Amino acid sequence: MSMNDPGLTEKKLRPARTNATKQRLFEASMELIGVRGASGVTVDEIAAAAGVSKGTVYYNFGSKSDLIAQLLRHGVDIMLDRLRTIEGLHEDPLEAMEAMLGQAMEFMDDYPSFARLWVSENWRTPSEWGTLFVELRSELLGVIGAAIGKVAAAYPVDAGISRGSLEAAMFGAIFVVGLDRQTYNPERSREQGVAAIMTIMRGYVVR
Repeated sequence: MSMNDPGLTEKKLRPARTNATKQRLFEASMELIGVRGASGVTVDEIAAAAGVSKGTVYYNFGSKSDLIAQLLRHGVDIMLDRLRTIEGLHEDPLEAMEAMLGQAMEFMDDYPSFARLWVSENWRTPSEWGTLFVELRSELLGVIGAAIGKVAAAYPVDAGISRGSLEAAMFGAIFVVGLDRQTYNPERSREQGVAAIMTIMRGYVVR
C-alpha cells in the first residue's frame, strides 16, 4: 500500500493531535497560498511555516495534493460550523439568514486566503481537486438552501426565481463581496457587505 493511499492516510490520522496539526498547517498553507497560489508553494515551506517536519506532513497527509485536499475540507468544515451556529437562534428566517451571512463574512475576514484559493481553483478546468470541489460546494449550498427554504416557508416569495440559481447567487456573492472588501475596499464594514447580499434575499420576498 502506497503512502498516497487514502485508506492508509485515514488510518494514520489521530484526531486530537492531527486536528491541532491540521489547523496549524491550514493557517500556514493559507498564508503562503494567498501569496503564490497552491502550485507555487512546496511542502517544505508549508511544514516550516507550520512548525512541523516535512515527514510529519507526509506521514499524516500523504502527498502535497492530498494535503491541499484535506485543507480544503478543513476550511469548509470551519465555515460550515460557523454557518450552523445560528440555527435555532432567530425566529425570523430573514434575520437568521442575515446572521448566517455575518458568520460567512467573519470567516472571510479570518481566512481571506482560503477564499482566494477557493475562487482560483474552483472554476479551474481541469482541476486537480474538481471532484472534491463538487462535494464541498454541495455541502455549502445545502446549508444556504435550507436557510432559503425557511424564508420561503415563512414569507410569500417569487416562485419564478429558481431556487438553485438563488442558492448559487447567494453563494457566489458571499465570496465575491468578501474578497472585494478585503482586496479593494477595506474601509467597508462587514455589516455593509452583509446588507448588500441581503438585497438578493429581500428581492426574493414578495411584499
